[in-house]
Amino acid sequence: MDTVPELLALLPRLHTARVLVVGDAILDRYVTGEASRLSPEAPIAVLHAQTSRYVPGGAGNVCRNLAALGVQSFLVSVAGTDESADRLKEHLPQATFIAVPERPTPVKIRYLAGTQQLLRVDHEVLEALPSASEDALLDAVRHQAIQANIIILSDYGKGTLSPRVCQAIIALGKPVIVDPKGHSYKKYAGAAYVTPNRKELQEATGRAVGTDAEIEVAGRWLCTQHGIGSIVATRSEQGISIVRADAPTVHLPTYAREVFDVSGAGDTVVAALAAALAAGASITEAAQLANTAAGIVVGKRGTAVATSAELAGYWLRREHLGASGGKLMPLETAASLAALWRGQGLKVGFTNGCFDILHAGHVAMLAACRKKCDRLIVGLNTDASVRRLKGEGRPVTHETGRAAVLSALEVIDSVVFFEDDTPLILIEAIHPDVLFKGADYTIATVVGADQVLSRGGKVELIDLVPGVSTTQTIAKVLAKA
Repeated sequence: MDTVPELLALLPRLHTARVLVVGDAILDRYVTGEASRLSPEAPIAVLHAQTSRYVPGGAGNVCRNLAALGVQSFLVSVAGTDESADRLKEHLPQATFIAVPERPTPVKIRYLAGTQQLLRVDHEVLEALPSASEDALLDAVRHQAIQANIIILSDYGKGTLSPRVCQAIIALGKPVIVDPKGHSYKKYAGAAYVTPNRKELQEATGRAVGTDAEIEVAGRWLCTQHGIGSIVATRSEQGISIVRADAPTVHLPTYAREVFDVSGAGDTVVAALAAALAAGASITEAAQLANTAAGIVVGKRGTAVATSAELAGYWLRREHLGASGGKLMPLETAASLAALWRGQGLKVGFTNGCFDILHAGHVAMLAACRKKCDRLIVGLNTDASVRRLKGEGRPVTHETGRAAVLSALEVIDSVVFFEDDTPLILIEAIHPDVLFKGADYTIATVVGADQVLSRGGKVELIDLVPGVSTTQTIAKVLAKA
């Protein structure tokens, strides 16, 4: 499955998935502030704390990722009887928590100066649960498993998933996918899928895992040794590998374009895999979805999730990769993307022009437009349209070259050709929230202004850089010829 229509067709099916998550739920706390001086007591930064927020981590973050994909999930975990447990339950009201009074709820506190993490403090107990607590946990799992298509074991090594608990859950007969922890995978024996990262795979096998061939050898060894159906190994910038004992290995390249934070990426992978598998996808199809989702998540800061809309947006872009870096696309695709962006609460802007010989004035105007919106779509006149507007001899640069140069600008999110003298058809299809034009226009003379204003949008006139234009540039070149 490698075409955009097939990938997009998978997304609505995710709503039919029912996934049970069992494992270590963690309360993640982020304390953010400024660190502008060193402590007089020790050579460390002093953080002036300004904000504090809580989000579910561990197995709780797996549920967040499933919800972002439109999947119904059921969480069974343990918690203490402390304030942290109360906060965790507020974020996960549908979860079943087995109360264990003698142990604290796991908490990870991250201290950040802006986006730079200074320190992480973990509050946790790592011992296995008391037998009575394990019995209660398994009773809850058996009850919830009836309605699940697949079970995720989210193992963070906090004591919830002992060998006894893992084997009892695998013995229920439902497909089980494991996000593993530790050096021994014996307790995961018989699981359908296990998702180690490269480091975890090396630790579990004691083998080199640097190359595709080494990944395959290590993965096959684990499958054979423990009766695991598939090892789905995540390999950071090298993507994902699917290794099975009795089938060819599949290596999928990464979809990450820029990596800001890998926190929770493993949760995203296991959630996306489980969602797709529960919806009837093959393991290769599921891994493609998980690979895309992970690429989206690591491009965000902090523990994050990938939504179905973001997946659809990425695939729509990927369909038109080329010299334009995926930004040049048909009007129908741009309109679909605009709708997806608006659904995410983002403000969509639109402007247009010939952009023949891109100059500093163009760049300044486009940058100013992007500051006033979250996503910027640019309508670009075709060569025939430019010729009608500017006369014979124009454009100087062919339309594909102009599109490639515009697409190289980070401030632009999409480029769409238009053949007419005005971009009215584009504006009516894209429905921008903000319509931009140069300050040499008035709102009354901006094409499409009435349509945008009638829908509650805005028209912004952007100041131009004086003394800079394509016509002047061409004149200077000809004068020196």
